[in-house]
Amino acid sequence: MLSRSFFLRPSLLATILLAPFLLTQTLGAQSPSSSQNVVAIDMPAPLLPESFAGFELQGKLDKTTAPGTADATNAQVLAEDGFRDFASGTYKNNVSTVTIRAMRFGDASGAYAAYTFYRVPGTAPEDIGKGGAANGTRVLFWNGATVVDAKFDRLTAMSAAALRELADKVPMVGGAAGVPPSLPGFLPRTDLEPTHTRYSLGPEAYTRGGGVLPAALINFGKSAEVLSGAFNLRSGEGTLTIIEYPTPQIAAAQERAIAAYLKAGNQPQQPFTEALQNSNTQALATRRSGLLVAVTSGGFDAADAHKLLEKVNYEAAVTWNNPTGYISEPTKAARLLVSVVTFCLIACGATFLLGIFLGGGRALYRVARGKPASSVEDMEFIKLNLR
Repeated sequence: MLSRSFFLRPSLLATILLAPFLLTQTLGAQSPSSSQNVVAIDMPAPLLPESFAGFELQGKLDKTTAPGTADATNAQVLAEDGFRDFASGTYKNNVSTVTIRAMRFGDASGAYAAYTFYRVPGTAPEDIGKGGAANGTRVLFWNGATVVDAKFDRLTAMSAAALRELADKVPMVGGAAGVPPSLPGFLPRTDLEPTHTRYSLGPEAYTRGGGVLPAALINFGKSAEVLSGAFNLRSGEGTLTIIEYPTPQIAAAQERAIAAYLKAGNQPQQPFTEALQNSNTQALATRRSGLLVAVTSGGFDAADAHKLLEKVNYEAAVTWNNPTGYISEPTKAARLLVSVVTFCLIACGATFLLGIFLGGGRALYRVARGKPASSVEDMEFIKLNLR
């Protein structure tokens, strides 16, 4: 007598069927940013539109990518700020004519630096783009990585509104390039002359913008950024210069060099600039805070200079440039563990469902044939009728 029994193993079948899908999901969890590896290459957007707010372009735009063609006098300044391209054109509506000159830079810092360089001190501030200033029929503003200079033949009540619409049509930049510089946020606002501030990324822009210190002493080769602000305090008028360096170590070394230069006085081997020669000696002071070096000069007394320096305090800030945000290693590990647990739960659930479906179906089939639902006790006989 021979006996045999057949046992179905649904768990093995479920694992085989679902393994490719679940493995793909698990590997995907380890690389959450894998879909970001595809890079789309787009042509630069047009710097100026064909029309805005009822103004229509007359003729064609004049374009160039050479800073010397855009502004021959300040070509070196534009190069320091990361100049990219230039466009200009004349627009007309039913009432007035405006000539638009636009310069695009590599990032928002370069655009802001160029904006403060071209802005005339004492102009009226305007709420256009990231910031604007009006000087008669001329309006200067910046937005994104672009600086726009508009010259009207006559101003109307809608001129500012038209430029706001133009600012919305200026090409914008994303990621780190679109983040405005952080240095202006450290400048005290009390008693500040807002249109007298100058933000510089290179020695030529700093010197031609009325910088107080020698450009060589600042050492722009160390990736320095400089912001100069004019203040009118109780004891007199003066300038606060804030320099930002990449590391605290560089800032500390430069602060010691600047302090020694100011303490030595107007020496033949290290002569003062004209602005320092006209400064009160009590106003010449320095202070470092983190990455920042602050220097006072002008007509301040020692007390006002000290109070102004104490208002400059560096606070580290983190800016997320990745569209999905930064993903730390612990977060990646946690996501992987969650994926593994999910895999196990899905496998168990699939095994249970397949067991019910296949095992239950087989049991119904046996019952329908008049046999017991279970075949565990079934025995099949082979009988040999030997006589």
